[in-house]
Amino acid sequence: MFNKNDPKVLPLKNGVKPSCVVLPSQGQGLALDFLCQRLPAVSRSDWLQRMAAHEVVDERGRPVTPETPFLTGLRIYYYRQTAHEPPMPFRAQVLYQDAHLVVADKPHFLPVTPGGSYIQHTLLVQLKNQLGLPDLSPIHRIDRDTAGLVLLSTQRSDRGAYQALFREQRVHKTYQAIAPYRPELGFPREHHSRMQESGHFIRMHEVAGPPNSHTRLTLLEHNTHWARYQLEPISGKRHQLRVHMAALGIGILGDGLYPEVNDAPEGDFSRPLRLLAQAIAFTDPLTQQQRHFHSQYTLGALPPAPEPAPSGQQTWQGLPANA
Repeated sequence: MFNKNDPKVLPLKNGVKPSCVVLPSQGQGLALDFLCQRLPAVSRSDWLQRMAAHEVVDERGRPVTPETPFLTGLRIYYYRQTAHEPPMPFRAQVLYQDAHLVVADKPHFLPVTPGGSYIQHTLLVQLKNQLGLPDLSPIHRIDRDTAGLVLLSTQRSDRGAYQALFREQRVHKTYQAIAPYRPELGFPREHHSRMQESGHFIRMHEVAGPPNSHTRLTLLEHNTHWARYQLEPISGKRHQLRVHMAALGIGILGDGLYPEVNDAPEGDFSRPLRLLAQAIAFTDPLTQQQRHFHSQYTLGALPPAPEPAPSGQQTWQGLPANA
């Protein structure tokens, strides 16, 4: 029986594994027609070029050609490509590596995995190429906009044991954030809420119902306008820290999604999200050793309080990209 994850179907190419699409139960004609309809971002001429280069195959490694008929359940493998991948002048650092685990320190703006316009300029593909580890895979993820620690598994057989640590909340994660200071909020505090997808882009929001997200918050320092907070997520919902901070009226500095969508244009690295995955601690499920890793990045000093704006005008406290 074939293995759908067998790299012999299509080998790793520049650190990227092939993508897979399965032909559905209803359809007729040619596999090429289905691919053009299912993946309209890829032109018909592009599919023909890929087929001519033998870069479109089925689950047994047989080339898919323009004449291949539509066959229900057929798995088709191909390389995902982008015509013009935007430049990304950032690379991660490897803080730790052994036979099972890689710990990377990710800068702001660098995506963890391929998606959208980014394939080569992602943490995963960069590290696969740098370390020569074809089965490297993130154990957990942080937002592209967030800097700091990311854990990756080097072997498929180990991945489930590490992922269970996060699923069962046996990992202690500490973040730092810079956000507005509100003296009326008491700290330390805990924030519980029910989060779900908002149906708008990739945003999450809080809704009524039993809580499914939990964050501990501590005030570390502040001036009259800005504060540095320590955030400890107990649960692991997408965008949890960003949503919880915005719900408290202290949206994180540089956040282009919360509380309002105000994302920077592609290639603008001048407004980093001031959120850092600073530390992570856990008991290694394979060795039973105590692990504790700490990011080498910092968020820098608190910005100065903005000067009062003239009556009827508003100002935004801009920050340098490397602050």
